[in-house]
Amino acid sequence: MAHPNHLISFLRTFKGGLVMVATFSLVINLLMLAPTLYMLQIYDRVLSSRNTTTLLMLTLILLGLYVLDALLDWTRGRALIRGSAALDQQLGRVVLEASFKRTLRGNTAVTSRALGDLASLRQFLTGKGLFAFLDAPWTPIYIAVIFLLHPNLGVFAVVAALLLVVLTWVSEKLTGPPQKAASEEALQASQYASASVRNAEVIESMGMFGAIRQRWQVRQNAAISLQGEASDRATDVGAATRFVRMAAQSGVLGLGALLVIDQQMTPGGMIAASILLGRALSPVDAVIGHWRSLVQARGAYQRLNELLQAHPEPKPRTSLPRPQGFVTVENLVAGPPGARTPVLKGIKFGATAGMLVAVIGPSASGKSTLARALVGVWPPMNGTVRLDGADVSQWNKDELGPWLGYLPQDVELFEGTVAENIARFGVPDSARTVSAAQRAGVHDMILRLPQGYDTPIGEGGMALSGGQRQRIGLARAMYGDPALVVLDEPNANLDEAGDAALLGALRVMKQEKRTVFVITHRMNLLAEADAILVLANGTIQAYGPRDAVMDTLRPQRKPTVAASTPDAQLTHEAQA
Repeated sequence: MAHPNHLISFLRTFKGGLVMVATFSLVINLLMLAPTLYMLQIYDRVLSSRNTTTLLMLTLILLGLYVLDALLDWTRGRALIRGSAALDQQLGRVVLEASFKRTLRGNTAVTSRALGDLASLRQFLTGKGLFAFLDAPWTPIYIAVIFLLHPNLGVFAVVAALLLVVLTWVSEKLTGPPQKAASEEALQASQYASASVRNAEVIESMGMFGAIRQRWQVRQNAAISLQGEASDRATDVGAATRFVRMAAQSGVLGLGALLVIDQQMTPGGMIAASILLGRALSPVDAVIGHWRSLVQARGAYQRLNELLQAHPEPKPRTSLPRPQGFVTVENLVAGPPGARTPVLKGIKFGATAGMLVAVIGPSASGKSTLARALVGVWPPMNGTVRLDGADVSQWNKDELGPWLGYLPQDVELFEGTVAENIARFGVPDSARTVSAAQRAGVHDMILRLPQGYDTPIGEGGMALSGGQRQRIGLARAMYGDPALVVLDEPNANLDEAGDAALLGALRVMKQEKRTVFVITHRMNLLAEADAILVLANGTIQAYGPRDAVMDTLRPQRKPTVAASTPDAQLTHEAQA
């Protein structure tokens, strides 16, 4: 069932402000008739009567109306600016959350695009484009006034306005498709360049920049070509629009002069008709000039609305107490988001609170997929993962997060200090931060950094080595009071000292009765395990107490050279 239109719901909260802006636009457009009436009175009354008092009063009235017009226009602009800022503040949080959820489902480019779409929508609402569309409905009213001056001039104005409307439609048909295609190509080129920059060291060291640049250039050239095609077509239509507008402005004067010669209207009416026609065509001309921004805003609105409908705000849930750490996996089928072929195929097992489970198996057996499913990062295709009976994928993540510790295989740290990363960027708590580092065995290493816990680590933790990032990531996983800790290859980048610290951290978590899953290829960690789970081809090959599982695996080892390394031994054991 489709979710309600969330973007419309947010926009409705600003209905009062939009109504006020529309009302101001109505009054402003009424005031735009003042110059025409002033000109008409000057030509038809003041010049004929030579009454300076009338001239003075008319001028003062006109100046007063100009001041009112300026104040209304100023107020309208300020109201839109503040309204769009409030919309951005309220909607930005929801858009970021929705785009974050979609990123977890495998679309890594949606976050930057969604925030860009929000900016495009905000800029349209605060720019002159919106005013042009608010003023456009007044074109028929100005034309109606021209009809009052003389029907022939009214018909002339209608024809000119219709020509401009047709040109607007032609501009949309000619420039819309290439503009949309150009935006898609430009987005792909930008994504490709960003991904390349993140791997700059590999590109530089192996001389790949030329090839990467060539592939980027292909995408960029396609975007430029399409953009050029759209711009060329827009220029052609713009030239035709300029011709029609200028011809209409001059034509109405010529036609008006004929009517004055025939004594069918006064010279003042002729001048007034010219001014009114310019005012009538101005909104149409402005709409054409801001048509591209309208198209961009419309596309941004559609994408944002689709995003918010696909990922609505979660409904409030009953808060649950801190879990004890009982894990139950029921017929779990899981894989990367969007994939059709599962990695894990109907596995089921349980772990009691305080148990340390070592997960072993060959590469691509599903170990990392299991880790992501245990902490609820990848939702199951089928089955459930339960923590103290509650479905992990359905648990409120803001409430579940403090009870979980997770160290992914590719450790991600964030721009900030070491302390902020360990504390998960929550409310600063020095005691808990230092405690987590001490229990993870990384306290002394942090003290040796240039500024200790206050050392900035740079974006992605670039100021640290791979081993340092992994050890700080372990401290982050142990921060607070987690009931379940999942460690995916926690010693992949560790030296001997780091390995010893990891073993100490595992012993600490066992003493604290935390449920721990450790995915590993190293035999030394198995000594700390209470149970071993062996995965192969996405299914469980063995699961049980450590000694019992090891006994079932030992007789099947083959004394070959290939099985002499811990990786090879575990691979052979899992396959057996």
